[in-house]
Amino acid sequence: MTDIDPAEENKRRFLDAFSRFADGDVEVLRDIIREDFVSHTPGAPAGRDAWIEFIVNSPIAGAQLDLQHVVADAEFVVAHYTLIPVETPPEDVVDIWRFEDGLIVEHWDVSRPTIPAGIPDVP
Repeated sequence: MTDIDPAEENKRRFLDAFSRFADGDVEVLRDIIREDFVSHTPGAPAGRDAWIEFIVNSPIAGAQLDLQHVVADAEFVVAHYTLIPVETPPEDVVDIWRFEDGLIVEHWDVSRPTIPAGIPDVP
């Protein structure tokens, strides 16, 4: 019998979905997000289908996603990436995804404009 580390399994599931989504496969979101999904992003709707529609019509659709870091535990996956949209300046994004039984049930995020290399990051 093999023990599966929940943190590693969540991370694996996330990385697979992130990669597929970054390659343009929006339908992967239906496979990894539970129907009663809740997003804590201001203005984002609750529910998997409404949230997917929201994402499809947002700057993230069609953007390049440059993954920087992923950290996972038995319940959460945290991802830091650079979002490079087609028509707007790049942003640094951190998403927090809460998993239950292998599916995403909750989401939080923060973002800010990407600071170009060589410019100090001053608050």
